[in-house]
Amino acid sequence: MGTLPTSAEAVVFDCDGLLVDTEACWTVAETAIFAAHGHPFGPEQKALVIGRTVEAAGEAMAEYLGRPGAGAEIAAELLEGVRKELARGAAALPGAAELVRACRAAVPIAVASNSPRELLDTALWSAGLADCFTHSFAADEVRSPKPAPELYLTACEALGTPPEHSVAFEDSATGTTAARAAGLYVAVVPSLPGADLDHDWLGTTLAAHELLDWARQLGAGPVR
Repeated sequence: MGTLPTSAEAVVFDCDGLLVDTEACWTVAETAIFAAHGHPFGPEQKALVIGRTVEAAGEAMAEYLGRPGAGAEIAAELLEGVRKELARGAAALPGAAELVRACRAAVPIAVASNSPRELLDTALWSAGLADCFTHSFAADEVRSPKPAPELYLTACEALGTPPEHSVAFEDSATGTTAARAAGLYVAVVPSLPGADLDHDWLGTTLAAHELLDWARQLGAGPVR
């Protein structure tokens, strides 16, 4: 499980599957695409695409479905499907709002998401979290989204904090790879149960009492 750092200067959150229950929206859209090609969609298939950008997910799905070269077409179909599902609304995951607000009261915070800006804004507003963040960064606003470190490095620069003094909260392998490469402390609540993810701290929910207690004592200096 690991331990949380005794202090930190900033906290950067992923969004989908961590703060907001959007993975169900993605799964509906992904399942429809797989079904149209005569394939089932389960945990194995979800693991191929979770945490990826729309474009990277489209490429992975095209490869899996035996349609190399159709990545852009499938990505466009995926984006439209997720857009329709998100329009119905998505709730904050348990403990997300409380943790975000506790962290915000102590240190600068941001969102670093592999979703495009359109979907990120919709998700945060739908979950009632948009007003919590003055800084948020989307995949289509950087040259190299996750698993590259750029989103996390960009967020830390905007917050004025060194990555090594900052904490990242993630739920997928794509995200943990990015956070690790950027040099942040990596706290993980997997959105796929049983996923073996790189981590410094591992939990099962953002509603864990130890997380809220930790957030309330933040701001005392660099991560140790």
